[in-house]
Amino acid sequence: MIDIRRIPDLWRRLDVTVRDLPLPLLLVAASFVPAFQTHGTQVGDLPARPFDALTVPVILLTCLPLAVRRRWPALCLALVTLGFAADQLRAYHSFAGSALAIALVSAGAHLERRRYTTAAVLSAAYVLLAIALHRLGAPERLDGYVTFYLVTVLAWGIGAWLRSTRAAEAERRRHVAEATRAAERTRIARELHDVVTHHVTAMVVQAEAARYLTAAPDRLDETLSAVTDTGRRAITDLRHLLDLLNPDHGTDARMPSVGELPALVEQTRRAGQPVEFTAAGEPAESAGSAEFVAYRVVQESLTNALKYAHGSRTVVRVHYRDKEISVEVGTDGSGSPAASPGGSGRGLAGLRDRVGALGGDFTADPRPDGGFVVRARIPSGSPS
Repeated sequence: MIDIRRIPDLWRRLDVTVRDLPLPLLLVAASFVPAFQTHGTQVGDLPARPFDALTVPVILLTCLPLAVRRRWPALCLALVTLGFAADQLRAYHSFAGSALAIALVSAGAHLERRRYTTAAVLSAAYVLLAIALHRLGAPERLDGYVTFYLVTVLAWGIGAWLRSTRAAEAERRRHVAEATRAAERTRIARELHDVVTHHVTAMVVQAEAARYLTAAPDRLDETLSAVTDTGRRAITDLRHLLDLLNPDHGTDARMPSVGELPALVEQTRRAGQPVEFTAAGEPAESAGSAEFVAYRVVQESLTNALKYAHGSRTVVRVHYRDKEISVEVGTDGSGSPAASPGGSGRGLAGLRDRVGALGGDFTADPRPDGGFVVRARIPSGSPS
């Protein structure tokens, strides 16, 4: 038994010609209803003629091509025009003549090539039809022919408007898709920068320090162990990031939070950076993204401290309030640049964007007496 709810979906899967067929069949049936006979579209005002043996093929020629009005709009319009002309010359004035307006709208909406040529040919054909009707004794005056022609132009114009509207919507969706892809690439770049840069910087600094510890096996072993641990953390974080990017994984991929800040600080200390860490207050229950952003602020700031002020005293202060998290990371500038990869400027810009997206404030400025300080105010919790 077919589920009724699936009928619309099954209908959309049918070929477009099949889906367009019911309308012409309805017009054919309506044309033979007695109340509609001889009451259809009229051009020339020739006296109506009763239906005869030629009526059926004329009606079929006028209506059935509408089944291909979207697949082959030019062919549909040509056949419907021939049928309409035959209907007017034979003076049947059948209801099938309404198919011309539908064909014109469809052609205006779906015709892709030679639109102006088609319009010119149809205009010439209409002039020939008017001349033929006049010679058959049609009493229609010139203004009547002009009025009907303007009606056909209106039908074509409606189709052209639908076409332009559809094109504009397609262009809008394309721009939205491009913007979405760009935003996603930016997000991925930020995540990769945050995850990779911190760990790789720590590993480079630790490996560089190991070169000078060959005479101290215990310290060398400790430094190499720190490099190994950092590499493992990098692999773990990258796996979590890939899980987050995998569309089949779901939305519950792990994201770092402020609860992992002590481990982050300890990792930085093992890389040779003296770090003082203080935290005050308790994170709000619904901090969510704010905790993640706060973690990234501290992570990027410590990475920059390793890069540009290696060995410099670094202070990390995190203050949890009811509706915000305040972060401050500063160095005193007494250290020296480490032999680590240079910066791209993407890290601080990414932090500014992250904090700004949550409605917070972010600054990163040099200190007057040397060093550097990063401050961030990140809204968290739910508004009262």
